[in-house]
Amino acid sequence: MSRLDHAIWWHIYPLGFAGAPIHDGGRADRVTHRLPRLIDWLEYATELGVNGLLLGPIFASSSHGYDTLDHFAIDPRLGDEADFEALVSACRSRGLGLMLDGVFNHVGEDHPLLRRALADGAGGEYADMFRIDWGTGRPEPWEGHSGLANLDHRDPRVADLVVDIMTHWLRRGIAGWRLDVAYAVPTSFWRNVIGRVRQEFPEAVFVGEVIHGDYVEFVRDSTMDSVTQYELWKAIWSSLKDRNFWELAWGLTRHDEFVASFLPTTFVGNHDVTRIASTVGDEGAALALVVLMTVAGMPCVYYGDEQAYRGTKTERVGGDDEVRPVFPSGPDDFAAVGQWMFRLHQELIGLRRRHPWLQRARTEVVAKDNTTIRYVSRGPDGQELTVLLDVTKRPRAQITSGSTLLFAYPD
Repeated sequence: MSRLDHAIWWHIYPLGFAGAPIHDGGRADRVTHRLPRLIDWLEYATELGVNGLLLGPIFASSSHGYDTLDHFAIDPRLGDEADFEALVSACRSRGLGLMLDGVFNHVGEDHPLLRRALADGAGGEYADMFRIDWGTGRPEPWEGHSGLANLDHRDPRVADLVVDIMTHWLRRGIAGWRLDVAYAVPTSFWRNVIGRVRQEFPEAVFVGEVIHGDYVEFVRDSTMDSVTQYELWKAIWSSLKDRNFWELAWGLTRHDEFVASFLPTTFVGNHDVTRIASTVGDEGAALALVVLMTVAGMPCVYYGDEQAYRGTKTERVGGDDEVRPVFPSGPDDFAAVGQWMFRLHQELIGLRRRHPWLQRARTEVVAKDNTTIRYVSRGPDGQELTVLLDVTKRPRAQITSGSTLLFAYPD
């Protein structure tokens, strides 16, 4: 089996999770040791059933973490390298892999190399490493965000820099990289960088953030292991919200086509989208989790979703805050209202662990109408698991595999 065939990730946005300041004086010169808070939650993660920690940005940045200032330094709002080494050690002792968020499409507008490039002008040493409009003297912003300046991936020094960053942290014990906005970077760049990194770290995992487009072609041309399966995410929540399982049926058919070529990274929530429970309610969130854990893929559980957290993403300054919240000081501080969802996560992750073939299962929709859908996930040696989702009255799910029968909704 591949190194990916048992991976289930707990996805955390560390700056929010640990309560670091983001909008008001986000940049910090004084080190505050918040990263050890994550260590305090590793037992909770193992009780949940995951075996990997997928972290959002942890490198020095100006505000939200995606405006990087130094890829080789831990953000002082989170701690220092000793804190990071303690986290790696604590994860390793519990059998948890650690994946980091690599923001290699752009940097923060105050990145030292960019400041130097702008100061030295079009003929300067670093001018070609960034996309700069020398008519205005301004860097090209990523998707209109003025604080984020695009790197120029045609310059071989950019590839050299990314290789150096990746290998630096892989040597310190991480398992791989989530590659932010990978879709905006040429696949030839990724193929070059990943090939070079794999010469030293052949088992490293590379997951690209890809929203639209041809997933199969992207994986093939970039040589990544996986990409984010936004098509399935949308089909899950939209079909539940609109009571239109025809959309989920189409999404599962598409998903099965992807699985034939690569292992998709699946999710029902992340740091960029409205919480699943806010979109479809508690019962809908339970059904969404059933789909996540009974079809092929490398599942990611976004922190707080396992407690039925709510939060809405909006397009404004601070619009991500609700979906990137501070976590309590410990599990005992959770409100009891979310415990049913935690138990359901444990049950369904446990089900997946008992049927490891699900990671690469092939799924067939066998019946559907607007409010019910039945599909069968099959393993390579005749294994089968049948799932019925029903939203005609009180939403429920029935999972049948041998003697396994589960109804998924709050008690």
